[in-house]
Amino acid sequence: MNLVMEGIFVPHVTPFKRDGEIDFDALEVLIPFWKKMGIGLVSLGSNGEAVFLSREERQKVLEFVVERAGKVIAGTGAAGTKETIDFTKDAADVGAEAALIVSPYYFKPSPEEVFEHYSRIIDAVDIPIILYSVPKFTGYEIDLQTISKLVDEHSQIIGIKDSSGSIGRIAELVRLVGDRIKILAGTGDLILPSLIMGASGAIVAIANVAPEICERLCGSFRKGDLETAKELQLKLTHLNEILVKRFNQLSTIKEALNLLGLNAGFPRLPMLPLGENERNEIRNALVSLGLLESED
Repeated sequence: MNLVMEGIFVPHVTPFKRDGEIDFDALEVLIPFWKKMGIGLVSLGSNGEAVFLSREERQKVLEFVVERAGKVIAGTGAAGTKETIDFTKDAADVGAEAALIVSPYYFKPSPEEVFEHYSRIIDAVDIPIILYSVPKFTGYEIDLQTISKLVDEHSQIIGIKDSSGSIGRIAELVRLVGDRIKILAGTGDLILPSLIMGASGAIVAIANVAPEICERLCGSFRKGDLETAKELQLKLTHLNEILVKRFNQLSTIKEALNLLGLNAGFPRLPMLPLGENERNEIRNALVSLGLLESED
């Protein structure tokens, strides 16, 4: 496997037309915007609205992105183990470099059930696996001891994306398994703190909108310029507060891209576009970062 699991990855949006159909023309334009900084792509993650896509739609989106971007990580998680195996095999078949697999959701599984879920998937597929813990959407965190046991028993696991928003938890992941797999921050407000604690990079929603700032932060850290990295992190923390925490991030990320002149389309129902007040807040945030000119 030649995938470099360091730096910033964009869990990119899936553009939809007003009628809910996938807008591949819009996606064609967006891919170079994300890739111009050498940033990696993650297709069909939470921000890609994968839970709203059929198996056929998932394959079409992934094939489209792989053809244009090359090395791509594919989100293949589902509520059930069989579905996840199917999606992961599909991703391997179309050339994904690795599979990002969210923990099972809807029914809250026990740690033993989570371990069995991932173990069955890994035994059934031939592709590197990245665990994904995102309590905001699943309602629980993957137990740390379960993660450690999975890493102990399955060399196919190459990383974990942790979206807990807890630097303490990320530090504990570095301590427990950081010598064997890559630890990736999953929230935009913890990129620098996670790097300082030993994480390898981040897969963050705000990289859809501000890929250059995210990459500059990582570059500054690598060069030892912590003062610049801190300044950039403060800017990204503000952007993360507006785009991810304050409103529905599926709609806000797309609205921010639309304001930047990049057609990201609409969210798919039941998610709705934002109202004018929300759009104004997003516009102000983009202006404050220098990503958009003020209308005044």
